[in-house]
Amino acid sequence: MAGRFTPSTRTTVRGGHTAVPPGRAGGGVPVRGGKVRSWRPGAAVDLGLVLGPLRRGPGDPTFRTTPDGSVWRGTRTPEGPAALRVAATPDGADAEAWGPGRDWLLETLPALLGADDDPGAFVPRHRLVHTSHRRRPGLRLTRTGLVLESLIPTVLEQKVTADEAYRAWRRLVRQYGEPAPGPLGGELYVMPTAREWALIPSWDWHRAGVDMKRSATIVRAARVAHRLEEAASMELGPAAARLEAVPGIGPWTSAETLQRSNGAPDAVTTGDLHLPGIIGYALADERDADDARMLELLAPYEGQRHRAARLVLLAGRTPPRRVPRMPRGDIGLL
Repeated sequence: MAGRFTPSTRTTVRGGHTAVPPGRAGGGVPVRGGKVRSWRPGAAVDLGLVLGPLRRGPGDPTFRTTPDGSVWRGTRTPEGPAALRVAATPDGADAEAWGPGRDWLLETLPALLGADDDPGAFVPRHRLVHTSHRRRPGLRLTRTGLVLESLIPTVLEQKVTADEAYRAWRRLVRQYGEPAPGPLGGELYVMPTAREWALIPSWDWHRAGVDMKRSATIVRAARVAHRLEEAASMELGPAAARLEAVPGIGPWTSAETLQRSNGAPDAVTTGDLHLPGIIGYALADERDADDARMLELLAPYEGQRHRAARLVLLAGRTPPRRVPRMPRGDIGLL
């Protein structure tokens, strides 16, 4: 539960919360044939808040939670495919990894769990933000270090409903990806390689409900994947410019990508259909706020505007709906 909304609602999902079952007493990850690592920052890690933004819908084949309180990820690292299982402990987290990319995943585990984030730099300026912040002391911004992994599902979310985008992601990953290494192979998947994304035929994009504009953007990005991945080590401005040099990638897509790949606390999302109204309503009771007004309201959080927006979304204070929902479509049926 986040605010007054369950994690299945669009607002809370955008705020980056995923329900993770309570783990066993003492936490820990039992050895299952993988390589293990423990990380002890001296405080508990809220896996649902830290890793929640990486989940693309309830059926994401690259992301799973299990009843023992673990979060599983199937991912394609620079060293190859890998699977990661993370379980929270009272003072940190334990992890186990499988596959050719397991060493890379374990080496970057602290960054994934928010070690590079500095939540102490954030100062709430509104009562709602202060309350949301106080209720979520475990909020840290993840940094995956993987650009294409966040970019492609973000492109799929352009100009469509979340359900349509999630359905396309599930279908394409299962069809063109591969089972993740480790004990969940067949249940957990790794997304396709950049080359495989670039070679998906037009009819399979169509069957997945992805129009030509979005599929062409993904193909263009896949063809320069090595250049885009360099953005993971750049500052926010140059990183956004690198992504937006690809036709079809604008400020909305670059911000949503860099929030995850770079853990960028100031990567505020502009060009969104709903976010300005949510921020405006929550902070100033202005449901018709546009991007300019949203940025004005978030100005006191300069340097931390993405974190402030997440806290607003997690608070769950949204304007009452007064227009019909965006209709769902499926071009794969046409």
